[in-house]
Amino acid sequence: MTRRVRTLIVDDSATMRATLKMMLSADPEIEVVGMAPEPFAAREMIKSLNPDVLTLDVEMPGMDGLSFLERVMRLRPMPVVMCSTLTAHGAEVTIEALRLGAVDYIAKPTGTPEDIARDATLLCEKVKAAARASVRPGPTPNLTPAKGGGVSKGSIIAIGSSTGGVEALFSLLKAMPKDSPPILVVQHMPAAFTRNFAARLDGECAVKVVEATNGSPVEQGTVYIAPGGRAHMELATNGERRIKLRETDPISGHRPSVDALFRSFCPVASGSVGVILTGMGADGAQGLLEMRRAGARTLGQNRQTCVVYGMPRAAMEIGAVMEEISLSAMPEAILAACRAKPLGIV
Repeated sequence: MTRRVRTLIVDDSATMRATLKMMLSADPEIEVVGMAPEPFAAREMIKSLNPDVLTLDVEMPGMDGLSFLERVMRLRPMPVVMCSTLTAHGAEVTIEALRLGAVDYIAKPTGTPEDIARDATLLCEKVKAAARASVRPGPTPNLTPAKGGGVSKGSIIAIGSSTGGVEALFSLLKAMPKDSPPILVVQHMPAAFTRNFAARLDGECAVKVVEATNGSPVEQGTVYIAPGGRAHMELATNGERRIKLRETDPISGHRPSVDALFRSFCPVASGSVGVILTGMGADGAQGLLEMRRAGARTLGQNRQTCVVYGMPRAAMEIGAVMEEISLSAMPEAILAACRAKPLGIV
């Protein structure tokens, strides 16, 4: 029998603790080994119970979730799934938690029994994925800034990521030079999060970072973050290159979809670079394969530096990735690909 994922719930609300326990205990692969009302009790339970995964509330008395997370990742690194409210403040704090090393997050369960059931399935998936994640002490260190210049005219970059992607994107985009080719990014996130995420990146990166808007021209030195939950982001290539937001059904459960982004790059593949980063599942694998077959250069984050080696592995297994790169080497590798001569159609 497979060992169950031993999970510790940390939340100051007795009702929320009971709800999370009910949701997690329904999965035979998860065992709730304890529940703590605040971080000081959680610290002792971590020592005595040795859980595999922690679910952590953002706002608690005595010590907030961020402060506790920072201590956990410094002193006893372990997979942490943040439990957040979908508010502007909740989004800002959760993004910081992901930057500090939390594996994933989930919105606090609310709504109808059907909503709770859907949230329960998602929570269990995230906890089990977190148990398999590669967790390192503290936030990902700053990468050496890549050198700009010499990039082929018309170069453009597409990046897809999911679980662990917030941390990876902070490191990668901060290392990109101010004159980088345009970069379009799909990171799986709820609608309430992407605007805060873009604003936070914009304050820390040499490149300009914005949440994408429909019809906006694609410009050098700018990163476009797909708005979460609302639409698929694509590159429109009729004449001037522009952002196209398409409010259609999710693709393989995702909206925005990495596959949709990558496929939209095929008409300009000869000047494109496709990059697939850490993430759970297989979104982006087929789209990246189509990019490569159309003549794009394609890169994948390697297993050793992924939080979850899911999306890059799926892409590698079907031949979509030309080369796997460590996160630290990724900025230079992307720009080197932009400087290289165009490839032919495969």
